[in-house]
Amino acid sequence: MIQGNLNELYNFVTVARAGSFTRAAAQLGVTQSALSQSIKGLESRLDIRLLSRTTRSVSPTAAGVRLLDSIGSRFDDIEFELNKLTELKERPAGTVKITCGDHIIRSTLLPKLAPLLKKYPDINLEFDINYGFTDIVASRFDAGVRLGDTIDKDMIAMPIGPALKMAAVATPEYFETHKIPVSPKALTEHNCINIRFPTHGGVYVWEFEKDGKPVNVNVEGQLIFNTSAHIVDAALRGLGIAYLPEEEFAPHIEQGRLIQVLSEWCPPFSGYYLYYPSRRQPSAAFKLVLEALRLE
Repeated sequence: MIQGNLNELYNFVTVARAGSFTRAAAQLGVTQSALSQSIKGLESRLDIRLLSRTTRSVSPTAAGVRLLDSIGSRFDDIEFELNKLTELKERPAGTVKITCGDHIIRSTLLPKLAPLLKKYPDINLEFDINYGFTDIVASRFDAGVRLGDTIDKDMIAMPIGPALKMAAVATPEYFETHKIPVSPKALTEHNCINIRFPTHGGVYVWEFEKDGKPVNVNVEGQLIFNTSAHIVDAALRGLGIAYLPEEEFAPHIEQGRLIQVLSEWCPPFSGYYLYYPSRRQPSAAFKLVLEALRLE
């Protein structure tokens, strides 16, 4: 097959996996128009429709699924072998892509990986801030970071932090005009700062537990965010009660800027894990990332 057709096939695999011409074009570094023309050319030569297009998404047809299944892994094998060539260099090199939340970057990933970047200037790190359950294989990430109890069983998971516990907090000024809640149910009488996770499809339901009995509360308030950093800022401005892992509020609690409530309803739970595909052959750069993040 001529080189042009190989490029078209690779373009097709990228679009089918991304589910979007826009995202695929960004990954390939080409214009959306050029990518669309490439796919149309491939479909014309094969005389069969490979992708179904709507205004919101793109998905492979039955023929497209068959083609993706037959050639997708072969492109992966080619990319893997090319990446392995970097191990022949004297110093480890290449880009390691990690999807995760924003707080874990500040608290763990950057502090532990900064010395690695200084020692190995040919290693690059790319972080994707995402609170959804990203398919790291389909999205072509090297690894992701999630709480331990949310990781798929077919992944290798390595703990990178201690056990966590949630914390409900507000400013002293807020509690001067609002009664301190003595049970999770009392939160329904408060202005609560909510978070919306893509994986929940809606606003997060606050989860508590005491003596082994779970209590879930649908709280309401004037603010909803989709990242934790903004929730901390809003809590510090006295805009309501916030609920996140305790470590995100820790310095503000210690210095008295925030008051923690309902602590007896917040038992410890499994902390953050780095996860990656079990069938993956790690590059030299990725091995160094693993070693840097491994708990002592």
